[in-house]
Amino acid sequence: QVHLLNLGGGTVQAGGSLRLPCAASGRILSNYAVGWFRLAPGKVREFVAAISRGADMPYYADFVKGRFTVSRNNAKNTVYLDMSSLEPEDTAVYFCAAAEQISSGHYYDTREYDDWGQGTQVTVSP
Repeated sequence: QVHLLNLGGGTVQAGGSLRLPCAASGRILSNYAVGWFRLAPGKVREFVAAISRGADMPYYADFVKGRFTVSRNNAKNTVYLDMSSLEPEDTAVYFCAAAEQISSGHYYDTREYDDWGQGTQVTVSP
């Protein structure tokens, strides 16, 4: 089991940027695919981005539109979600999650992930 800690949330004005670290302990995070999901009030948890294990291929939801970047720092056992050009619609609790294996590219499916961070609140004001 890998323990994940979501960091870096906060409040930012529209058009601003935030970096969300997902720090791991207990396992080497580079051995896992890591996904990012978010949960907004009144909505279901939705896929935001993911990074594969091995080749570190990134995957993004359509609504990201080039605004977000997912990356790893293996020396820090951490995955980052860098968000820019934030919009009020991006307001949500953001979660990272880890999976040893992802079935047939299903990075968007919450059921693929075994371990989850506690989430961090991101609020974007108009």
